Amino acid sequence: MSAATKTVCLLGLPFDRGSTFLQGPALAPPIIRKALASDSSNLWTEDGHDLGAAHALHDLGDLVLPEEGHKALPLIENAVSNALALGQPLICLGGDHSVTYPILRGFRSHHADLTILHFDAHPDLYDELNGELSHACPFARIMENGLAQRLVQVGIRTINQHQLEQARRFGVEVISMRHREQLAALQLEGPLYVSLDLDVLDPAFAPGISHYEPGGMSVRDVLDVIQAVRVPIVGADIVEFNPTRDRDGQTAMVCAKFLKEIAAAMLRGGGATRTDWV
Repeated sequence: MSAATKTVCLLGLPFDRGSTFLQGPALAPPIIRKALASDSSNLWTEDGHDLGAAHALHDLGDLVLPEEGHKALPLIENAVSNALALGQPLICLGGDHSVTYPILRGFRSHHADLTILHFDAHPDLYDELNGELSHACPFARIMENGLAQRLVQVGIRTINQHQLEQARRFGVEVISMRHREQLAALQLEGPLYVSLDLDVLDPAFAPGISHYEPGGMSVRDVLDVIQAVRVPIVGADIVEFNPTRDRDGQTAMVCAKFLKEIAAAMLRGGGATRTDWV
């Protein structure tokens, strides 16, 4: 996909058995949809795409997933592959971050040489932590299986020696919060996959997360990066929203905002934002 598209597919992955601290992200997909449809806002994006227009969003619903990771993984992989066969970019609504590994397995027969832009407080590069399929390990699995040619991690602010060694082993480009000025020079290639863990945000912006890591990005920081992308985005996930910790739907609305602006970037197909819009 190298040109603008007219439709973005959505797929819910209600799975959180990979969580090492709290359950709750499995509840997220329908709550994100409810926030997206809320009368408190609308379906227009910041650059003038109307996601309420016919066929703009094609919702494939939520998978019914078993609790066991080894059983859920192939179901997610197959569902993602089937969704991509429709020929449209795909946004997956998690779920904890363990779902990104089977998602990328589903991508491998459709998009070669992926670049991943990964927003997170944590690098999620453990070789193993509470099982090799936990949400602390997906990017180790992704890189060791050759599911991406390049991994760029943004917003990292808690990394230990093991994960630092893993980052060096896999050639991961880590842009920590301490060095966020490097974002201005970031050059990405397509096809691009965006993995957005909500805890990349400072908890002040997103209380509905399991792991509070102060000192994170603002909502606008993340949007600025997404809106600056000038290569085709073929897929994305929004993960680690934990509705059991949210306050007055604040984080749900943040998820809906990210969904809209990622969808807008997909609809642009790598093109610039509209110049005839505010």
